Amino acid sequence: MTATSTDIQTLAIDTIRALSMDAVQTANSGHPGTPMALAPIAYQVFQNSMKYDPAKPHWPGRDRFVLSCGHASMLLYSTLHLIGTQATDKHGKPTGGESITLEDIKNFRQIGSVCAGHPEYAEAAGIETTTGPLGAGVSNSVGMAMAEKWLAANYNTDDLTLFNYNTYVICSDGDLMEGIATEAASVAGHLKLDNLCWIYDDNNITIEGDTDLAFSEDIGKKFEGLGWNVLHVDDANDVEALGKAIAKFHACGDKPTIIVVKSIIGYGAPNKQNTHGAHGAPLGWDEVALAKKAYGLPEDKKFYIPDGVKEHFAEGIGKRGAAASAAWDDVWTKYQAAYPAKAAELQAMFDGKLPEGWDKDIPVFEADAKGDATRNSSGKVLNAIAKNIPFMIGGSADLAPSNKSNLTFEGAGEFLATSYDGRNLHFGIREHAMAGITNGLCLSGLRGYCATFFVFTDYMRGGMRLSSIMHLPTLYILTHDSIGVGEDGPTHQPIEHLTACRAIPGLNVYRPGDANEVAECYRAAMLDSNHPAAMVLSRQNMPTMDRTKFASAEGCLKGGYILSDCDGTPDVILMSSGSELYMAVDAADQLTANGKKVRVVSMPCLDLFAMQDQSYIDEVLPPSVTNRVAIEAGIQMSWDRWIGSHGKFIGMHSFGASGPFDAVYELFKINASSVVEAAGR
Repeated sequence: MTATSTDIQTLAIDTIRALSMDAVQTANSGHPGTPMALAPIAYQVFQNSMKYDPAKPHWPGRDRFVLSCGHASMLLYSTLHLIGTQATDKHGKPTGGESITLEDIKNFRQIGSVCAGHPEYAEAAGIETTTGPLGAGVSNSVGMAMAEKWLAANYNTDDLTLFNYNTYVICSDGDLMEGIATEAASVAGHLKLDNLCWIYDDNNITIEGDTDLAFSEDIGKKFEGLGWNVLHVDDANDVEALGKAIAKFHACGDKPTIIVVKSIIGYGAPNKQNTHGAHGAPLGWDEVALAKKAYGLPEDKKFYIPDGVKEHFAEGIGKRGAAASAAWDDVWTKYQAAYPAKAAELQAMFDGKLPEGWDKDIPVFEADAKGDATRNSSGKVLNAIAKNIPFMIGGSADLAPSNKSNLTFEGAGEFLATSYDGRNLHFGIREHAMAGITNGLCLSGLRGYCATFFVFTDYMRGGMRLSSIMHLPTLYILTHDSIGVGEDGPTHQPIEHLTACRAIPGLNVYRPGDANEVAECYRAAMLDSNHPAAMVLSRQNMPTMDRTKFASAEGCLKGGYILSDCDGTPDVILMSSGSELYMAVDAADQLTANGKKVRVVSMPCLDLFAMQDQSYIDEVLPPSVTNRVAIEAGIQMSWDRWIGSHGKFIGMHSFGASGPFDAVYELFKINASSVVEAAGR
């Protein structure tokens, strides 16, 4: 079969469909219906609309594409293969091979294939983000669009334009039902992100059946109310109408755009009643054969790519993309010569590195018995770091005055619809979208951070988990960390949250015990570009320790360290984190006065400590010393590994209570006296 036997555009679209069907059926797992229905949209966006070079899939000036309905992953894999997307190394440099090979597609959803059940960031070039949970992709896309606006405002000049790209998203009914989508859309509308285009697959189907079981919104009216430009396409197969709608998106200069596209799930399958199966299960080989027959493709050939299809894409997106990336390279060369300082900042960002001298202003805090809340010292350290990392940007869920997450140095500014050059973001009270948007910033090369009260990680856990899966250096600044919140009571006092966050693999959770530990925990977090970090901080004051008497806070770089020690083998090891660390120190003084040999271990990051060599762990916590006491105003679960079966825990075994913070601590007997008593048992 050759391309001359049918219209090449139709043939290319049907090839995307057939590859998707074959992969799902071979795996006997997956969702064929959505790729079949949306193949014309993927075709139009990539072939005719996007500024994207398959030979240089990571060039900084490219348009971004996000498949938010990640269950339709074969739509993306088939398209990336057919357009010839090149594989890259970890630095984004093309290696000469294919990003998605036909063999990968044949092994869809199998161990070792980059074609996972849902698209996984960094598994293959062309996958811009991990889109598993519905709604995650659309929230990431808002961060990507914000990043472009910020980069353009700060780095484009009157004569040289480096950043002028768009972010395209395909999303589903399921995406838009999720609350995170409305949160993210609200932010995008408020900020007038006219470089953002969501293409909404309005097919009236979810896994349970027709959407009218649980969903009857007028999406168009809803998005008009959110400040979006709303367009409609009556048939997903009408490529010309799709093109006209995208042209209207390009012409809109003050709003994000949503294109509401009507589709029939499983389009092309002969049994149109099988729409539910086409969504959530393979069709069966007989149905696949009948669908191929309807497309005019050989019924008995699997993973078949007709002559002329790849050449068609090469003549379209291939040539357009090559010209666009070459033009960008030319601008970049001129930019480096004309603006070397700014170019150096961008090069560090492109390389995923921190600028030289990024940590030169991190403060050293003087010993102070009264001390300070770690949220306050965090604010000072954050500002000291951010002013030397020009592409560090972030903000709070409407709590910046309380969590001290605002950047206050000269030139920090605010990111608003009227001025995109500022570095202080205002997420509003939208914690889940905030995490997803910040991941989008990090996916765009920025060092993004976001902040809220620790208890509200309940609302943002999905985004935090995804930042770890994607190995992004997203920074979460989380204050009001314990029962020390006091009068606000149990609803605002995080009890299980330390353990819950520590349970996320790869998320490094830091709970510093004084101001200098704050500084060193930030240093450790910033040096790790491969993992997100949660900085968990107190509202109440704690002493700033005299480091001439106690060990250096540099021990935080190993997660846990000996803060103070005794001669010989200790009778008891006291260990703690955060605002309870000084209680362990006070208890050690009492026990030492009573003739006990005591070691105090500060454990600001259990995750990092667990990564150390066993020899170091045994040096800090000798296995022979089984009399161990941990104190932390959270639940015990995270500590069992370190205190052992003979250890004791001073902490919370219930929810908190409303009252002055010191009275709440006394109510639950979290104090030095309890530690002394436990050490003697």
